Amino acid sequence: MEVHLSPEQEAFIQQCVRTGRFTTADKAVQEAVSLLEEQESGSAAANGVMGSALVAAMQASPYKDIDLEPARRAF
Repeated sequence: MEVHLSPEQEAFIQQCVRTGRFTTADKAVQEAVSLLEEQESGSAAANGVMGSALVAAMQASPYKDIDLEPARRAF
C-alpha cells in the first residue's frame, strides 16, 4: 500500500519520530489508523451516551422557552 501525505503531515510524523514519540514513521501511521478505528467503532456508542447526557442537561435547564428545533425552510 502506498500512502500520500501532505507536506505538513509528513513533517509532523517526522517530528514525532525525531522526538522519540515513535520509533518509525510506519509506527506513527499505524497508531493513527488504530485511533481512527477506535473512533469509528466507538463513535456510535459515544454519540448515544453524549446525546442522552445533552438531552438530560437541556431538560434540566431553567431556560424552557428556548426552541431547540432547527428552523425549517418553506420551499
